[in-house]
Amino acid sequence: MKTLRLFTAAIFFAALFAISGLAQAPVAGSKIAVINTGAFDSDKPNEGIAKYVAAMNTLEAEFKPVNTELQGMATRYQTLGEEIKRLQDQVNNPNNKVPVDTKAAQAKIDDYGKLKRDIDFKSEDAKARYQTRYSAVMGPVLADIGKAMQDFAKQRTFTIILDAAKLEESGLILGIGDEKIDVTKDFITFYNARPATTATTATPK
Repeated sequence: MKTLRLFTAAIFFAALFAISGLAQAPVAGSKIAVINTGAFDSDKPNEGIAKYVAAMNTLEAEFKPVNTELQGMATRYQTLGEEIKRLQDQVNNPNNKVPVDTKAAQAKIDDYGKLKRDIDFKSEDAKARYQTRYSAVMGPVLADIGKAMQDFAKQRTFTIILDAAKLEESGLILGIGDEKIDVTKDFITFYNARPATTATTATPK
């Protein structure tokens, strides 16, 4: 699924596994399970968490206009840079017979600098607004997933649940000998079957 990924749920899930009481050091007789939180945002039927995908789609739609605008500005910035580079090459070429309009060239350089400042400002503003909206839109969903994971662990009597996505990212998991301990699909099915409990997020004013 194509989404804005300025911020992710990785930190949340890392904290969840750390404080939930499920990620304590293994002891003899522990029942270990693995859940790949990276699969939650799959928009394929029955493969992702529907509520999570819907919330991310809401954010993507909300920030699509500014993202499109920034992409257009970036394209213009690159084009201006290439035009300025050609003018510089033209000036520095001793065999060049075509005079360079210095005023026009300086205007391009000024536009180039201003566009860079505009891109930086708009990018930082978009990131700040996205972070605020991410907390509002995704916060309740992530909290609900966390509660469901606790319930799932108790129901299945798991002592420890590990996040396969984080383990793989850190290089701590090289393979799983028993595929039965990967309960990602089971948890996604479990969560999607739960009644809606997450509070509705407020729309931006």
